[in-house]
This record gives sequence, C-alpha cells and structure tokens, in this order.
Amino acid sequence: MYSTTATDASNFVSTFNTSYYFITGVAVILILGLTVVMLYFVFRYNKKKNKIAIQNEGNTRLEIIWTVIPVLLALAMFYFGWAGWKPMSKAPKDAINITSTARMWSFSFKYENGKQSPDLILPVNTPVKIKLISLDVIHSLYIPAFRVKSDIVPGREKMMWFLPQTVGVFSLYCAEYCGLRHSYMNSTVKVLSKEDYITWYADSSKVITEANSAAPGSEGLKIMINQGCNACHSSDGTKIVGPSYLNLFGQKQVVIRDGKEVTVTVDEEYIKRSIYEPNYEIVKGYPKDLMQSYKDVISADDLLKIIEYLKTLNDK
Repeated sequence: MYSTTATDASNFVSTFNTSYYFITGVAVILILGLTVVMLYFVFRYNKKKNKIAIQNEGNTRLEIIWTVIPVLLALAMFYFGWAGWKPMSKAPKDAINITSTARMWSFSFKYENGKQSPDLILPVNTPVKIKLISLDVIHSLYIPAFRVKSDIVPGREKMMWFLPQTVGVFSLYCAEYCGLRHSYMNSTVKVLSKEDYITWYADSSKVITEANSAAPGSEGLKIMINQGCNACHSSDGTKIVGPSYLNLFGQKQVVIRDGKEVTVTVDEEYIKRSIYEPNYEIVKGYPKDLMQSYKDVISADDLLKIIEYLKTLNDK
C-alpha cells in the first residue's frame, strides 16, 4: 500500500506542516478579514447614503498598523520557512550514503556496497544522505510523504537528507517537467525495519524484480529494468519514445547516420553501438538526443546479458 499522508513519515514532516498551516491560516484570516471590511465599506459608504463625497484626511495610527502587522506576519512566515529549511542543508555524519541517478525517464539508486535498485530502499529511524546526479536534463526528486524535494541539475553537486520514521511504502516522483514521458518517471520508497534492511542490503544477489530468475535472459531483463530502459522501450511491440524490443534482434533497421539513411542488421555490434553511442545511428522516425550513453554504466558482461534477453523476444 502506498502512503503520502503519514504524519511522522520523516523528521521534516512536523516542521513543514507547521509552516504550511501557519501560512495558510494567515492567508485565510486575511482574505476573510479583507472581504468583510470591503463589504462593510460597500454598504456603509454607498452612493445612496453618501450623496456628497467627503475628503478624509490620512490616519497615521492606521497607516502604522497596516504597515507593521504585515511586516511582522511576513517575518513570522520567513522564520517558519527558514527554521524548516536550515536543518535540511547539513546531513548528520552517521547518515548512510546513497547515490540517486536520474535520467529520462527513470531513477536508480546505488548503495555503498555497490548494490543498485530502481526503488529507494531505506532502514527506519536511520538518517539517509542522497547524492543527486542527473545524466541529461533537470529532474527533481520529490517524496511527498517525507516533505522533501530537490532539483537535480546536470553538472552540479547536490544532496538531500532525511530520517525515515515510519515503516511502509511511499511514492517518489520527478517534480520537474523533463520531456515526453515525465509523468512516467516515478518510483517507490520502501522503508524497512532495520533487521529487514540488513538482510536486503547483505543479499549478494541483484535487485529483486518481478522477472523470473530462472527464465532465459532474465538477468538482462533485470539490468534493463534497473536502468529504466522500459520507460522508453516496450517489449510487446508498443511504440513509445524509442523502438520496441519485440522481434528486434536479427531484423533490418533503417537508421539515420551522418544525415543519410542506412539499412543495418540488428546484431551484437549494433546493440553495443546503440547503448554506448546512442546518437551515432538513429532509427528512422525517432527523435535524436533523447538517450544518453551508458558506456560508463553498463559493463561488457551486462551488455551480453542484455543481448541474450533481446534474443528471447523473437520467440514471442
């Protein structure tokens, strides 16, 4: 079950909610107060009751009041906002370190032992520091239940931290429009008990997915799921951002290379070029520059497993 409303999901919920309720309360009181005053003046000083206009002199006391009170309210809003933001800027020294890599259109999370996951797996009541990296455009990691959000800017080092306080499953989104499938760029945060997290973290196998580990090509499928390849490519023939994998291997493809149409065969070398140099050859009918190179992300061994998986889709 997904949750976005847990009142103690993270250590920042209470300070965020306090600031939000204070600012909302002030806004509601002001709009109601101003509306009441406006209606009073409309009826009290309408033309029927005051046929002759009267010039009123200024009121120094009133002017001081309506200047000082809004200033004090603005300073109070600033204080609540600053008090909530300040603790977010420095993570505790004992926080566990996780690297979040965002790309069009998926998140991946890498842990200190090298383990990777498409979901953010966390231990409860343990501070977490997340290093934020974008491989292409500006993204934004947003966990509503934790009241944390941070833009991820290419080429700029950024981080966020928080203390998950409730065991459960929570939604994680990209909150910055990042292209055609921005709305599909979401993941989950799974907060486990410390015992369950240690068991998961120590597991030497790769990330648990729905793929059947005994099926041919399943390891390649796991790699592609973890890297978010399914956000742009389907395995059932559906056309989305990129070409479908269905019946792809061994087929002829018309690609654009150096501005010219070229017919190529989808073999091991073609798949390698497509992953390591995605803009060298673009399949006709698809846009350029949407995919970034995975040369430093997918190893040669993982590439072979991906090819093995793609071969299995020819039988469907």
